Amino acid sequence: MQLLPPFIFILILSAFSFRISSAVVCRNGQDAASKVAYTLTVNKYSKPGPAIFNTIEAAINTIPPNNDQWVRVFISPGIYNEKVSLLQYRHCIFLEGKGHHLTIITYNDHEETDQSATFTSYVENLIVKGITFKNSFNRQGYLDFYNKRTKGEVKIKQAVAARIYGDKSAFYGCGFIGFQDTLWDATGRHYYKNCYIEGGVDFIWGTGQSIYEDCLINATAGTLLSPDSVSYVTAQGRNSSGETSGFVFRRGIVFGTGRILLGRAYGLYSRVIFHNTILERAVAPEGWDAWNSKWHEDKLTYAEVDCKGPGSDTSKRVKWMKKLRPSELYQFSTPRFINQDGWLDSQPLS
Repeated sequence: MQLLPPFIFILILSAFSFRISSAVVCRNGQDAASKVAYTLTVNKYSKPGPAIFNTIEAAINTIPPNNDQWVRVFISPGIYNEKVSLLQYRHCIFLEGKGHHLTIITYNDHEETDQSATFTSYVENLIVKGITFKNSFNRQGYLDFYNKRTKGEVKIKQAVAARIYGDKSAFYGCGFIGFQDTLWDATGRHYYKNCYIEGGVDFIWGTGQSIYEDCLINATAGTLLSPDSVSYVTAQGRNSSGETSGFVFRRGIVFGTGRILLGRAYGLYSRVIFHNTILERAVAPEGWDAWNSKWHEDKLTYAEVDCKGPGSDTSKRVKWMKKLRPSELYQFSTPRFINQDGWLDSQPLS
């Protein structure tokens, strides 16, 4: 993860404000069972036809601009070695795989953080179900290859698996696999349910306003680097008290190897909450790192509420970790934090 110039943040936040005000509403289609207008199928092994495509990008490109009906893109089992981009002028897209172990989109770009993502979405109203997004650059095979070339020097670079800009984006049973900067939760309201997220350095980061529910969080620095390496799960980028962004983890498990810190402050007002989550033994006693907010820790909102497991003992946590009252925690519930207008309730999930 690179520190982005202030004007980049201004552009991102401006674009986000425009999307919120545009308030795209997706209409249900004619299919009474699934509520979609029509389905496109991606199968890399089939002969292309009127609604059958060999690549995901080819299928996406047929969806008309300013679409306002739900369109399903069904992605058959397979490993799709391609970069996929969903542009801002397309809306109401439902990407569905056969399960995150069976439908995998992978690439290994790593030269520039903001260009490296295997999957990028600017779409307002997005559903993704049963798909893994992977950036393979920092995986063990690549590390072994580069270590041989550099005589043992570990080569780690920012390599994003997915970056999500669009408001009202939901992911169900998906996987996000990388090492540094795996999931760029950039801007907008996002919901992640029953997902698997893997990485080692700042692997969930950005200025999104997001809830992660029942997710498996696997920190791997101790495996891919050295046994005593530190994994940073989050690097949340909230930069003022007026910003609504933040990451909320509810239930789920944080586990892995080495020493795990739950977050470090990418923004001066960084906000991350773990609620009723199982924290395994590798979670370090101090729990958190002020990083860019050192000497301004009072502005941070890092909290653990009703967590369980061998790593949940807070007696040795950083002294500036917040304690939330029930009324404060309620502000971070799904209805209050991301679903104020009921967008999650109107999704066409079969």
